Amino acid sequence: MNRNSILFWVGATLFLVAALLMTQVIGNEYPFFACYVILQFIILAVAWSILGGYAGYVNFGTSAFFGVGVYTAVFLFKAFGAPLPLLIIAAAAVTGTLGFAVGALTLRLRGIFFSIATVAIAVICETVVMNSSFVGGSRGMAVLAPTTTWFASYNRLLFVTMTALALLAVATARYIEISRIGRGLQAIRDSEPAAESVGVPTLRLKLVAASISGALMGVAGAPFALYMSFIEPTSAFSLNYAVSALAMPIIGGTASWLGPVIGALLLATTQQIVTVTISSELNVLVIGLLLVGFVVIAPQGILGLLRRRARLRGAR
Repeated sequence: MNRNSILFWVGATLFLVAALLMTQVIGNEYPFFACYVILQFIILAVAWSILGGYAGYVNFGTSAFFGVGVYTAVFLFKAFGAPLPLLIIAAAAVTGTLGFAVGALTLRLRGIFFSIATVAIAVICETVVMNSSFVGGSRGMAVLAPTTTWFASYNRLLFVTMTALALLAVATARYIEISRIGRGLQAIRDSEPAAESVGVPTLRLKLVAASISGALMGVAGAPFALYMSFIEPTSAFSLNYAVSALAMPIIGGTASWLGPVIGALLLATTQQIVTVTISSELNVLVIGLLLVGFVVIAPQGILGLLRRRARLRGAR
């Protein structure tokens, strides 16, 4: 294990310990509500970047995987009263399989054709759920969180759980980036025909990326119904998830695992501040303004801007 890996895992451990301490020190429940959302978007941004950033396949179907993860958990919770860990594992398995299936059908397409196909998947999944009465259909259903003896409230348990899941997602993206899988995906992004000509198994790598990306998005959605206490298809399959998951890596930078984390922290925190101080209806406007601004000022994202400035200083 090299120095960077040691620093990463030490930082991850300290971050998790800090989250546990927060649940014992802070009395107000709102910070846990707000931080849950920020951590959720970190997972979605990192998951999107595995396929959209590393491989260059722009995916507009984030809401499909998130929503399927939500309703997989809802189904198991209502049918069997399954505990939270099982809900998360099941959501990951279902959405990972969905990612593989969708990838097998669509990853032979490129550019706008692939993006349109992912939008269609989101519409199909939402339509199926809206016509499924067992999970509430279009009217939605209440999902009452069970009691917990580990924390003062179930929301604190969900906050710690989401912290651990966010660290898992970031660690996964980091491993992929520095592994042979990541190098192969970057070769696909730069030139897929050239990658194929030198023996890179392009379709296999894209299917792996689609499966892992889908599984992580489903993981982000699994605790959502317990967090909201009420779920309906419009919120679970909201276009906001697709737009945010795309905007955050672009703002932070898609070339590294750190970029989506920075973008998610910046954008999700800004959205929470706007929600509290002005109105949640302005969230999409905030995303649009930040996205346009960064595309114009820093096309490579915040990380790209910082690296460019560092190179200029080194040249001097």
